[in-house]
Amino acid sequence: MVATASALTAKRGERLFVELAASESEIREAQALRYRVFGEELGAKLKTGLSGLDVDELDAYCQHLLVRDTRTGEVVGCTRILTDRNAARIGRFYSESEFDLGAIPRLKGRLLEVGRTCISAEFRQGPAIAVLWSGLAGFIQLHGFDYLFGCASMPLGENDLQAAAIMNRLRRHAMVSPELRVVPRVPLRTAQVPDDVLDAPLPALLRTYVRLGAKVCGEPCRDPDFGVADVLMLLDVDALNPTYSRHFFERTASL
Repeated sequence: MVATASALTAKRGERLFVELAASESEIREAQALRYRVFGEELGAKLKTGLSGLDVDELDAYCQHLLVRDTRTGEVVGCTRILTDRNAARIGRFYSESEFDLGAIPRLKGRLLEVGRTCISAEFRQGPAIAVLWSGLAGFIQLHGFDYLFGCASMPLGENDLQAAAIMNRLRRHAMVSPELRVVPRVPLRTAQVPDDVLDAPLPALLRTYVRLGAKVCGEPCRDPDFGVADVLMLLDVDALNPTYSRHFFERTASL
């Protein structure tokens, strides 16, 4: 399913701009970036039959958000969007492969799942992730979604200790209420590190989720194919952190 170009207009005039893929060739650009980041750089075991592309069965039901370099036109960041209505068509959300979602699919309001988010290595220290989130904010505003959720990855470390240390911080500061907890299908080998172990820093995507006011929905799922642990993050749009929501929604004003 390819989004129409009118669904979200690109914001130009800066080095980076965001847009929805409007053709199969533009979706291929996102899949190629995903392959370079996940397959070549991170060594993930991708289940794809196409050389140089990261493709799965959900791509055809998703809309694909792209961040482009204005100077070259190259796609340097992307994420894919699965709406609740399209998830109903295929019978599941992507995150159900990693978690028992419990009460989350029954939340009152419209749900939006994001996934396969990645940024090209040379753009990770700049505004690319903020530009990508500005596009998500625009999509949420345009279509009236109430909740955004998706898997955010963290490195495992030796014996899963790095992921467990990151969870130390998340448990203290960003856990969802018990009735919305999910259950990982493959838990960490090491569920917890001692409290006197320093918290590990949050990866960029996970840090952005937390700054926006998203909550962690429980313990991580171990993803051996990608060599990471994933946590499910849930963002109630009405509970966005005012400072960061203003920043992201102001970016969308000219979208």
